[in-house]
Amino acid sequence: MTMPTLSAAKNSAATSPRSRYDAVLAVGPSKALQRLRFLREPLEALGAVDASAGEGLHFLAAPGLAGGRLVVSCTGPLDRDQDDVRRFADAGAAALRRARAAGSRRPLLVVTGLPEDEARFARAVEAAALGGLGAIWEPLEAREALGEGETEPIEELGLVGVDDDDLDLLRALEAGRRAARDIGGTEPERMAPPRMAEYCQELFADTPVTVEVVEDETILGRDYPLLAAVARASMAVARHRPRVVRLAYRPKGKVRETWLLAGKGLSYDTGGADLKVGGHMAGMSRDKGGGAAVIGFLKTVAILRPKGVAVIAEIGCVRNSIGAESYVTDEIIRSHAGVRVRIGNTDAEGRLVLADLLSHLREEALDAVEPRLFSVATLTGHAVLAAGPYSIALDNRPALDLGVSRGLQDQGEIWGDPFEVSRLRREDWDFIAPKSRADDVLSCNNAPSSQTPRGHQFPMAFLARASGLADHGPDARLPLAYTHLDVAGSANEGSDWQHGRPTGAPIVALTAMLRDGRHGGRK
Repeated sequence: MTMPTLSAAKNSAATSPRSRYDAVLAVGPSKALQRLRFLREPLEALGAVDASAGEGLHFLAAPGLAGGRLVVSCTGPLDRDQDDVRRFADAGAAALRRARAAGSRRPLLVVTGLPEDEARFARAVEAAALGGLGAIWEPLEAREALGEGETEPIEELGLVGVDDDDLDLLRALEAGRRAARDIGGTEPERMAPPRMAEYCQELFADTPVTVEVVEDETILGRDYPLLAAVARASMAVARHRPRVVRLAYRPKGKVRETWLLAGKGLSYDTGGADLKVGGHMAGMSRDKGGGAAVIGFLKTVAILRPKGVAVIAEIGCVRNSIGAESYVTDEIIRSHAGVRVRIGNTDAEGRLVLADLLSHLREEALDAVEPRLFSVATLTGHAVLAAGPYSIALDNRPALDLGVSRGLQDQGEIWGDPFEVSRLRREDWDFIAPKSRADDVLSCNNAPSSQTPRGHQFPMAFLARASGLADHGPDARLPLAYTHLDVAGSANEGSDWQHGRPTGAPIVALTAMLRDGRHGGRK
């Protein structure tokens, strides 16, 4: 996995005849760009012949600048209700794509016009860089078929206005996002469950993150019974058989907090016996976006090596296949936590996979220092209807008291990885209540989540009940903070699962909260 080298530079590199950079990318609001001395002359010349010079994207021949190339990418206004730091991310993305098309290999990014009194733009340079890096990523299959030099020709990105710590953080964030994109955006055979596990083993080789892979059918059936039921029809095809990937980062020295994450890694979701029809199966290779984000987050952690925080994850790599062995609606399956689950719809398979993972993490949390539990999944179509292209965070009461979701929302706003905060309510618990004494919980109804009131909220109630976390609420002897992240709308650009570029959300917000030192709203 390659990515451009990131380097720190000064403004003078833009005009230096010895500059190693071969293009200047100027990003900011138009008035601020015009105030940069080395841009004044080319922008005046552009304005004389182009009435739209203060808007959008422009490419100019600029003999006095590095490489003789200038890309001007305007953010537009920054002071309206709808403006946030993503204006810089979008402008950075447009600039990097244009520079690549022009043949640049070592562009220099200059960001200007940051409102000094607005905290929401404090990370504008980093947002522009991350936006640009995301825009020039190309799919793993393309890099393998055509060669990385052909598909991703940009070798280096120079950044003005960053220090070494900023560069280290950006490198780690982009490495994690690239891993998430490679996994989440890759077709179902190239990233089938066994190959997903192999990718993880290669990704974390020679890092402080340990990798364990559970693949034995007997062990999976015993320790992950809900996951094994989802995978039942895939067992007949060796290359589709499930894996549970366990990743663990343990810092040197004293641990002051423990993060435990469960990731949904559905390599393909046919819907199972409740088969997706009418073209709705297209894009279901992206149903592993939550697991991909968890893996990417661990990659970022592996590079940053944060002190005092242990990070442990389990990812369920599963294919929900259709066949004679498919699990079916009305089955009652006992979860790892011993909870009897009545299946309401086999196309609601992700919550079954997550419930067993969370149950294992719950057991580990009982002896962990200051545990925080998360589930990350492209879980519901309702999340897309409710929040569009944004990640959604929901807390149980202990996590709500700590402000976990609010912390993610605050950090995401600064970094351009935004969240909407939702709430778990009593109606959600009522929805999944058992309908007879034969079972303890109902997995879902038999309608799509997009046609179900509170369709993205009630699944968290199921996850808490089926995993045993419901027994660790605010009234328990040992409350456990648990936050569910539904990234169905944010995992791919435009919420387009079939053709949208994978985003790596919510790696940036999670990392920012972990590094903040006040993550979880700690008093």
